[in-house]
Amino acid sequence: MKRMNMLWLQSAGCGGCTMSLLCAEDPNVFDLLADAGIEVLWHPSVSVQTGDEVRRLLAAIEAGEQVLDVLCVEGSIVTGPKGTGRFHMLAGTGRSMLDWVRALAPLARDVVAVGTCAAYGGVTSAGGNPAGAVGLAYDGKLRGGALAEGFRARSGRPVINVAGCPTHPDWVTETLLLLAEDKLGEGDLDDLGRPRFYADHLVHHACPKNEFYEYKASARELSELGCMMEHLGCVGTQAHGDCNIRPWNGSGSCTRGGYPCINCTAPEFEEPRHPFTETPTIAGIPVGLPSDMPKAWFMALASLSKAATPKRIEANAHSDRIRVPPGGGRKP
Repeated sequence: MKRMNMLWLQSAGCGGCTMSLLCAEDPNVFDLLADAGIEVLWHPSVSVQTGDEVRRLLAAIEAGEQVLDVLCVEGSIVTGPKGTGRFHMLAGTGRSMLDWVRALAPLARDVVAVGTCAAYGGVTSAGGNPAGAVGLAYDGKLRGGALAEGFRARSGRPVINVAGCPTHPDWVTETLLLLAEDKLGEGDLDDLGRPRFYADHLVHHACPKNEFYEYKASARELSELGCMMEHLGCVGTQAHGDCNIRPWNGSGSCTRGGYPCINCTAPEFEEPRHPFTETPTIAGIPVGLPSDMPKAWFMALASLSKAATPKRIEANAHSDRIRVPPGGGRKP
């Protein structure tokens, strides 16, 4: 069996991507990685090594005495103050996380940004970004983050952006398994560096509210069953991710839970310039329309769909449960 080792660093963020990863099941993440021959050199939240042990490991990698196959970074990279990165020091090393990432990334066969913060800056870059938080290879939508624009790991691949807030555990494990088999080429990444196995899908695909979407039967309150695109800010028709095809823990997703998709796999999702649960409009036309459909066509289709909405769908769209089941009978 091929062996691959992995070092995981947690930078500026909430740790939510690790928490999501620990929810991987059938098998759990530890069994899955072990069975695939992936050794975790160190993870700050799950490894037992600390202090001198970790410093020796990092020093060995930097000196070339320990080969590093995959460097995973979770959380944004803080560059402040004034580009020094000293707002975020790696405890006990006397060096900033920015310095460590720049030292270790060129030594890794591959570099994986785990989550939208590590990929593009994410939530930690919001609100004026006083800490100078950036992603590994992107600063928001702009190429070039903590690492130089055009960075390539030893494999020749760019930073792999497993974006999501948090990212799906299967997206992380599938990426690592593909890297272990050397079956993730640059052509398997989209224009923002996201693995296409999930980024070639839309959150809209398999959304449980699709019947309401088809008839433009729209919810006006979060507790209602109707489609959330028209009034409640859902951008699942534009957001890249297979969240509703392989939901979290086999059953959950934002829209399945009654909350609008906020496009968390995209750069700068954290500052949409309007409340997440409101749909901005121009002349009464929602801004968040499907990106590949002309607005005039969409509005014409929406008018026809609303006129043809079955009473069952209209009634259920404005309810918090199924009031009229298929067939026309009223639910007790």
